[in-house]
Amino acid sequence: MRRHLSYLRYVLRHKWFVFLACWTLEVPLFIALFHDWDKFLPDEWFGYTRCFYKPDGSKQYDEPQMVTCWNAHQKRNKHHWQYWMLTWDRGETECLPMPDVYRREMLADWIGAGRALDKPDTWAWYEANKEKIQLHPDTRKQLEWDLSQLKLRQLKEAAHG
Repeated sequence: MRRHLSYLRYVLRHKWFVFLACWTLEVPLFIALFHDWDKFLPDEWFGYTRCFYKPDGSKQYDEPQMVTCWNAHQKRNKHHWQYWMLTWDRGETECLPMPDVYRREMLADWIGAGRALDKPDTWAWYEANKEKIQLHPDTRKQLEWDLSQLKLRQLKEAAHG
């Protein structure tokens, strides 16, 4: 039961921070409200609670159930860059351009996850992970511009606050 309560606390905290970031990034309200709704579905809920919240406090991301629920989550949600990866029958993979609204929701998701995990530096997280994140060149260019604007805004707020 403790795992379920811990996960519920995390998901609600994450959704709140994503909602705030969506507001700032002008993501439509209905998208912000329904962000990650599928994390409450049994096929994701039980996988996350079993893998993220072990009784000893450890987390294991490579368990088969976790892999299955994470894959389902990525394929259900257009704010994940993996959703926009097309694997052709011939074996090639192609990055499709992300529509603006989902790119901004993805950024809001990264901001919200960082804040929920007490790691609020989205720029630093992106810099550490960008080589693994596969994006269409136009999407990456716009995302990096968005991130630079976010960083500038944070620097201005820090200087005035």
